[in-house]
Amino acid sequence: MSTAGSANPEYVNARVRARRGALFSDEEYRKLTRMGPAEIARFMEESEYEEEINALGSRYSGVDLIEYALNRNLAKQFNDILDWAEGRLYDLIARYLRKFDAWNVKTIIRGIYADIDRESIDADLIRAGEFDDRFLDRLLDASTIEELVTMLKGTIFGELLEEAYEDYENTDVLVPLENAVDRAFYERLLEGLVVDEATQQYREFLEAEIDFRNARNALRLARSGADIDPSEYYIEGGKLFSATELSQLATNPDELVTRIRESTYGDELSVALNELEEAESLIGFERALEAALLEYSDTLGSIFPLSIGPIISYILAKEREVENIRAIARGREAGLDENEIEQELVIL
Repeated sequence: MSTAGSANPEYVNARVRARRGALFSDEEYRKLTRMGPAEIARFMEESEYEEEINALGSRYSGVDLIEYALNRNLAKQFNDILDWAEGRLYDLIARYLRKFDAWNVKTIIRGIYADIDRESIDADLIRAGEFDDRFLDRLLDASTIEELVTMLKGTIFGELLEEAYEDYENTDVLVPLENAVDRAFYERLLEGLVVDEATQQYREFLEAEIDFRNARNALRLARSGADIDPSEYYIEGGKLFSATELSQLATNPDELVTRIRESTYGDELSVALNELEEAESLIGFERALEAALLEYSDTLGSIFPLSIGPIISYILAKEREVENIRAIARGREAGLDENEIEQELVIL
């Protein structure tokens, strides 16, 4: 659809509500943890993933089939939303879906860094952003991170990635590159956003998302030991930290945790913060951040139900479904038991 004309939130939200009703339940996730990859694929074939499983079943099997079907379905769902939307609503949704361009760039960077084969990297791409298939296939052909950065010149990520590449070369740590991608996405997302009655909650949600991203990035830098100033990769637009504060807190993870605990997010993240202090592991904390953001997103649209809020909430919920099913399939393939797999899931 074109960005011209008036928005149509009533129609789009009605369609999204129907799609949301088809998402897997917590009980269905628990059923999947007791299945092998082939059984999971058959279960998916009897759900919203039927078309993708049938289309890909002759080429792939097991976890590969599941992952390709998940990513194809995710892209289809979000492209459908764009097809339904008009006017300003289309523009807001399209801006947010560029997060998948960011995801894909970071996925390719990590793949090149870890020397992963092209097909495996491709399996993790989510083709739901602005980059078309032809450009993504070109990026997949990059053999070095430097080559990839050069290919991204002229995109929203190009300038900041070029600036971050020197830090990456000096430290051999991916955080500067990943932060540069995130900064580029959020700066463009917030650029020119008109805050009114229909977008106030959306803006508040974005502020929370940026705060969580800054907190996660600061902790990653603190744990990496790299001599990098976090303020150089600070994402503007949040409420919890200034760039200077984040730079100071990153050198003292205990103070950073205390700051988060005393913030408006403290209650939601209390258990996760305890685990972070006790286990000194970021994995559980980052998963808790995702769960808190997902829970926060569920409130979107409660005040203005005919806004972009419910659509963003669905996008996050659908993402989480895909991540949960992928984690279950990979866990079963790796021989993890049900309890170990459930620890990997984001369930509210």
